[in-house]
Amino acid sequence: MDPLSEVLALLKPEQYLARGFEVRGDWCIQFPAHGGIKCYAVLRGSCWLAVDGVPEAVRLGAGDCFLLPGGRPFRLASDLALPAVEVEVHKARKAERGSVMSGSNEVAMVGSYFALSGPQGRLLLDALPPIVYLEQASEQAALRWCIERMEQELREGLPGGSLLAEHLAHMMLLQALRLHLSRAGPGGVGWLSALADRKMSAAIGVMHADPAHRWTVGELAGRVGLSRSTFAERFKTTVGEAPLSYLTRWRMLLAADRLTTGGEPVSRIALSLGYDSEGAFSTAFKRVMGCAPRRYGREQEPQDRGGGHAAVRHVARSGA
Repeated sequence: MDPLSEVLALLKPEQYLARGFEVRGDWCIQFPAHGGIKCYAVLRGSCWLAVDGVPEAVRLGAGDCFLLPGGRPFRLASDLALPAVEVEVHKARKAERGSVMSGSNEVAMVGSYFALSGPQGRLLLDALPPIVYLEQASEQAALRWCIERMEQELREGLPGGSLLAEHLAHMMLLQALRLHLSRAGPGGVGWLSALADRKMSAAIGVMHADPAHRWTVGELAGRVGLSRSTFAERFKTTVGEAPLSYLTRWRMLLAADRLTTGGEPVSRIALSLGYDSEGAFSTAFKRVMGCAPRRYGREQEPQDRGGGHAAVRHVARSGA
């Protein structure tokens, strides 16, 4: 499994599918902070997107896609100068009217929300900017197909549509992240940006493939065809931390995931991740995660592993 797939699999997001957002006329709607990633595509019309703390608003048009991974409050509007209405108030008003706002200039979106928590969630969220804007993403055939198919499934309500829309939402997120990586170019810092660098991605891949191996910087450098010093400098510049520090953090994230499932002895987890003793593993875990392994396992809320599928909740068409 490649590094991006491994990270997303480790997150096991609790996913809330949304029927999207439809509105007409003059409007400005305020959305609250959220704890994960919102991934949306514009089907029809155009509007403005303004995210708290981001200086410039983004003009969205049909075919554009955007991710909001920072959890910040944001506004969508036909005109950002209009007074903002909280999204829950907007939905209540729309329910009372039983129809969309009057006026022309219809805007329609489709997308999903992925709720992420814990250190595994931060691994992805911290690697992304507050807005990932993919202009004319509809030109990308795979992403366009996901968007159009999701809209169809949510609109028609056929048997099995909820589960199919869930998988389409995952595909949409993956395709958007791929497109972001291909367009970001060199210069970004973090493990996600490093995946765009063929040699650094290969180094991350071998560490993920065998986290228990006692990797050395020299061995990793040899795997990607670089000298030890060149590799160490390039990895730290690209990823933002030294290779073995990244390896330790990845091991601890794997351990944290296994600790939350319960029932597995800490000593077994330690040995499976390359540590000779439970004590050495516990010291590393506390340094990276901030508490001892057993305490971490007790304090984390049990996660739903229900057959591997995330919980799904549908949201009315007027909300996102």
